[in-house]
Amino acid sequence: PDLTGHEKFGLGNVKYNISRIHVTAVELPSASISLLPGSGIKLGIGNASLTIDMNWNIRTWMFKDSGRGTVQISKVFVTAIFSTPLDNTGPMSISLTSCRTTSGDIDIKLNGKS
Repeated sequence: PDLTGHEKFGLGNVKYNISRIHVTAVELPSASISLLPGSGIKLGIGNASLTIDMNWNIRTWMFKDSGRGTVQISKVFVTAIFSTPLDNTGPMSISLTSCRTTSGDIDIKLNGKS
């Protein structure tokens, strides 16, 4: 979905819109799934990266600008634990019981008219 909003900076408001958000690349060089006896499943992802392309525009009382942008997120680490209760009363269910995510580097490039 598009991101639209405003922020107050100094003497005025900055209105922004980020649209046409597309994930263009995902790299998962280290991913693992392991069973946790009696409790569920552990998912581990290490040193992942993600690239996102988007359109952006910004408007203040003094100027406005728009263009294309790229966000690259790297050194992403995720650990998630899923519980899988086995009660034989219906279909199996999976619930997320914990999740920890860290990212090392975020590089944002905005190309605009100004």
